[in-house]
This record gives sequence, C-alpha cells and structure tokens, in this order.
Amino acid sequence: MHPLLRPIAAAVVCSLTLGACVPMAMFASSSGSAYSGKRNDWGTFVASREVNALCITPKLRFVIWEFEGRFGRKVIMNSGYRDGQHNSAAGGADSSYHTKCMAADFYIPGVPKEELIAFAMRVDGVGGLGCYPGRQFIHVDVRDRPRGYNRPVTFSGC
Repeated sequence: MHPLLRPIAAAVVCSLTLGACVPMAMFASSSGSAYSGKRNDWGTFVASREVNALCITPKLRFVIWEFEGRFGRKVIMNSGYRDGQHNSAAGGADSSYHTKCMAADFYIPGVPKEELIAFAMRVDGVGGLGCYPGRQFIHVDVRDRPRGYNRPVTFSGC
C-alpha cells in the first residue's frame, strides 16, 4: 500500500464509523407553533427561563436523543437540573436526581403522553420513570436499575 493511502484510508474508515453513530435526534423536527417562543438551551428546548438544560449527564443526553430519534421531534424540557433551593421550591425529594444532573421532565409536542411512557419502558438507559396525572410531561432519570429489573423503577402514577 502506498504510504499516503494508509492515512487517507484510516480517515475514510473513521468518518464512516462516526457517521454511522450520528444520533437520529439530529434530524428531529422543531417546527410548528409548539416550539415558537421556546428557548433553546444547549441544544434542548426548554419551557421557561428557569429550566437548566446545561447540566445533563451524557447518559441522560443520550436517552433524550433516543426519544427525539424515535418520535422525530425535539423534546421540550419542563425541568432539568435544580439546585437545592429550586428543588425544595418545586417540591422535589431531598435525593432528587434533578439535583445530580440525572433527571429531566419533558414532553414532545404532538406525541401522546401514553406513547412516551410506553417508549420509556423499553429504553435501557431509563432508570426511573414518573408520570403525573393531569400533566403532559413525564419524568425520566438515569439512575441504575435495581438488580433484576428489566424496566424502569416507576412512581407517581405510571
């Protein structure tokens, strides 16, 4: 093999490999009136200025991308990271995964909550799932599942 072909071949193989890993979330839509006026915080649409989408663990980011890729639309986050004071004001548990950058409450415009719940039950990265009656969003966190669990730990009406 010619000495110049080796680096070129390596670059081609590398780019094809990385290209295959591009999450389908990159192609998720954010068009429509449900997204107008929503702020984009670090690649995630947020429902208000109080929502912090910066502090999200990579595992949670990948879970969000799975939802976006599956439904072809961007999520809108109602709650992300919360400091202790914000968590208390929101009525969160003292050990809330929101305070650890490991939880998000979100919805996807046009996708029924029941479909989000059903999908969350099948996503391996989802460790906890909360469903609140009368609310359009679900809570997803990336805690470790207890030994022997093949689905998320569920609470609050799931």
